[in-house]
Amino acid sequence: MPDRQPTRQSAPRGAAHGLVPRTALCQVTRAPDRPPGQPPGGKRRVLLLNATFEPLTALPLRRAIVLVVCGKAEVVHGDAAGEVLHSASESLAVPSVIRLSTFVRVPYRGRVPLTRSALMLRDAHRCVYCGARAETIDHVVPRSKGGPHSWENCVACCRKCNHRKADRTLSELGWQLPVAPRAPRGRHWRLLAGLSETDPLWLPYLGDPAA
Repeated sequence: MPDRQPTRQSAPRGAAHGLVPRTALCQVTRAPDRPPGQPPGGKRRVLLLNATFEPLTALPLRRAIVLVVCGKAEVVHGDAAGEVLHSASESLAVPSVIRLSTFVRVPYRGRVPLTRSALMLRDAHRCVYCGARAETIDHVVPRSKGGPHSWENCVACCRKCNHRKADRTLSELGWQLPVAPRAPRGRHWRLLAGLSETDPLWLPYLGDPAA
């Protein structure tokens, strides 16, 4: 009976090109307490900075790890909770902020999209009418009276003021806005518009949230 030849073990797909296999860093050591604003590891996103420390986007954790392991980015801030990724031969702190090793030119983008999270950040999560904690969004000129859904006509509002204002205009109520609402400016606002949660470690790179 002929001798059985040993089976060759193929290299992980993508290894020849310097890519990180899906299972290369798979075990996570978690800290007992997670700071507020950080989603679970599976939904974790990492802030990507340009080489000039300008915020570019929020990456999925696995994509951020690939950039760091391949030498295309460096870790600026690790996970505040102290989480660590482990492989068979090495360990890597879960990053919160990473920076590209080389500068990437970003094309100009137009108006920042209006989202609930971005609007709340613009108004500092405070009702523009009374200063209480904002819980909803109000159209200054009601939609039923032709008011557009735009940065200039939307403000953060508490439920009490929203209920009291109802379908009336500010002139009918004798109310005034402390500051005219407007669209925020800056590339980082496009990033903020697509996020529901923000890691506190990102804030120094996102600029002043005031419009």
